[in-house]
Amino acid sequence: MKTLIKNVKIVNEGKIFESDVLIENDLISRIDSSISEEADQIIDGSGKYLLPGVIDDQVHFRDPGLTHKGDIETESRAAIAGGITSFIDQPNTVPNAVTQELLADKYVIGSQKAYANYGFMMGGTNDNLEEVLKTNPRNVPGIKLFLGSSTGNMLVDNPKTLENIFSSTKMLIAVHCEDEATIRANTQTYLDEYGEDIPVKFHHLIRSEEACYKSSSKAIELAEKTGARLHVFHLSTAKEMELFRNDIPLKDKKITAEVCVHHLTFTNDDYETKGSLIKWNPAVKTQKDKDALWEALLDDRIDVIATDHAPHTAEEKQNVYTKCPSGAPLVQHSLPVMLENYHNGKISLEKIVEKMCHNPAILFRVEKRGFVREGYKADLVLVDVNADWTVAKDNLLYKCGWSPLEGMNLHSKVTQTFVNGHLVYDNGNIAEEKFGERLLFEVRE
Repeated sequence: MKTLIKNVKIVNEGKIFESDVLIENDLISRIDSSISEEADQIIDGSGKYLLPGVIDDQVHFRDPGLTHKGDIETESRAAIAGGITSFIDQPNTVPNAVTQELLADKYVIGSQKAYANYGFMMGGTNDNLEEVLKTNPRNVPGIKLFLGSSTGNMLVDNPKTLENIFSSTKMLIAVHCEDEATIRANTQTYLDEYGEDIPVKFHHLIRSEEACYKSSSKAIELAEKTGARLHVFHLSTAKEMELFRNDIPLKDKKITAEVCVHHLTFTNDDYETKGSLIKWNPAVKTQKDKDALWEALLDDRIDVIATDHAPHTAEEKQNVYTKCPSGAPLVQHSLPVMLENYHNGKISLEKIVEKMCHNPAILFRVEKRGFVREGYKADLVLVDVNADWTVAKDNLLYKCGWSPLEGMNLHSKVTQTFVNGHLVYDNGNIAEEKFGERLLFEVRE
């Protein structure tokens, strides 16, 4: 199977240049200014940009056990419509993926249901170190630790256990950092005043800057002590930005940082209109925090942009504060929202590609993905940056059927997505066959 993409502007490795791209089977076989070779399909990319497929390093696709909210099939369909060709799913499903057998079960589900390429994190607990150490770094992206409350038995709060995990594995350790004791104390203060129905506008004061900083600074201190590879998920505060460096290349960093699209988009002022739809953990915080996240993203203290895609039903999100789950769906819209920031002059196309495509591949050592390079897997996205549309219920692909972005006007649209050389999304049409593959990772001594 040969596909030829003609006359397209490629955004890759800090440059934008016009070229043709030839795809043969699952690989990019040639990148050249003029390719005249015969092909099974020819796509005219005139006026469009070609990006590497986005690698989202943090999603919750809800398989197994929580599939009334979403599942790998529905959410990966939404992902490819948004230009995401690879995803890394988190272990707090039901049951939690905290044994090798349960992790293998998730991979079986992924092989049957994923439209995009997939990786599943192994979950750590206070008592599963032996299982964690069996994890194969060749085909599992890393170890996930929740240092703040989570589903089931996944809160890791034993200091000795943490140090054992950090000092015993060479695999990347990804962490959710919020201090549980601080959050419990803050919650009690508001419970005493409001009862169960705490106004959501206080969410960022309950899951506070102090809770985030206390936890993330401890995790970083432990990583520095043990030499562990640490990746801090979904940073949300200005104060935490002092913990990260930008004076060494990403490939040499042992402590890395991620920001999510919602923390770059919303502030606590938006609780008034969006309410619990923008209730996330960690919480969306102040304008000052948002500004600091943008600054750190652009100066390379923050390495990766992701979604923390976490769907819940509309009914669940209408519950009172203490029973309302945190999280929202984002994979269909993360790239278009970041492209909106390009239109607004906040970030370049090259930087978007660096943070959403190149850097996740470098950080997780993903094999032959994340770049537009000859010999690499043909995970590619065509984007029209002059296509106006509005996020609305009738164009959502999420199983939960809602988005916190409804009503937002966007000026860029994903027109085509290729996964392993196959055109899986084409102007609203999704291929029936699934071509997602298990991600592989380079192992280094």
